[in-house]
Amino acid sequence: MSENETAYHVIVEGRVTGVGFRWSALSYARNLPELKGYIRNASYEKVEVVIQGPETQVKLMLDWLRHGPSYARIDDIKVNPYPLSENLDAFTVKA
Repeated sequence: MSENETAYHVIVEGRVTGVGFRWSALSYARNLPELKGYIRNASYEKVEVVIQGPETQVKLMLDWLRHGPSYARIDDIKVNPYPLSENLDAFTVKA
């Protein structure tokens, strides 16, 4: 972990399940090579995201999560600090 790393736990609510939101997030995250964490469905119309990495890359991912792909609808997003973890790997989609 580097000094400027930051991490967040995010819940995104809206039309985010069944529309490819997680896979679009993964595709976007691949452009942020130092980003680590995961995204998964939390429940109907909610996804959970844990992101960690350099502050600039984390902020870019948070900005993307606030609007998502064009076919998604974001009704609410909750962003909370998360402890840095050495156990997080490349950004992935979890079942």
